[in-house]
Amino acid sequence: MIDYKKWRSVRESSKVFLTPWEPTWHPGEHSLKRYLNLLSIYSQKRKNNTQYSYFIFNKNNELLGGINVFNIKRGVSQSCTIGYWIGEVHSNKGYMTKSLTLLLEHIFNNLNINRVEAACVPNNIPSKSLLRRLRFDEEGYAKDYLRINGRWEDHILFSLRKKIYNGQQKS
Repeated sequence: MIDYKKWRSVRESSKVFLTPWEPTWHPGEHSLKRYLNLLSIYSQKRKNNTQYSYFIFNKNNELLGGINVFNIKRGVSQSCTIGYWIGEVHSNKGYMTKSLTLLLEHIFNNLNINRVEAACVPNNIPSKSLLRRLRFDEEGYAKDYLRINGRWEDHILFSLRKKIYNGQQKS
C-alpha cells in the first residue's frame, strides 16, 4: 500500500506512452481497490511459485516501472515469460536494461530457469532494441497473439537461454 500513490502517478502520467503496448485500461484501472487486488493476486502467485512481480525504483525511491515474471513452467521446460513497463519520463535512460540484467541473473541462477521468453508488437522499436541488447533471439512471429489496447495484435517472439546469458556460444 505504501507505493500506491507512486504507482498510480507514474502509470497515469504515462497513459499515452503505455496504452499502445498494454491491455485496455478500464475505468478504475488505477484505483486503490484495483491496486490492492493486484497485490493480492501477485502475493498468491508468488506463494505458488507461478509468478513474480517487481517494481523498479531508483536510488531516490522513485517508482520507475515494473517487471513481471510469469508463465513459470517447471519439470522438463524450466521456462518463464517476462513482461515489463516503464514510466515515460524514465524511458530510454537505461533503467530497464539495468533492471532486466539484474533480474535475468536472478531468474537463471536462483530460480533455475533455462529459458526466458518475451514478446512485443512489431512497431515497439524500444522494446525490440532492449531485448536484442540483452541477447534475446528473435524466434518467430505470432499473429493475433495478445489483445493490446482493445485489439488483437501480432507479436514478435523472443527468447534468451541460460547458456547464451552465461556467455556460451549460440548453438
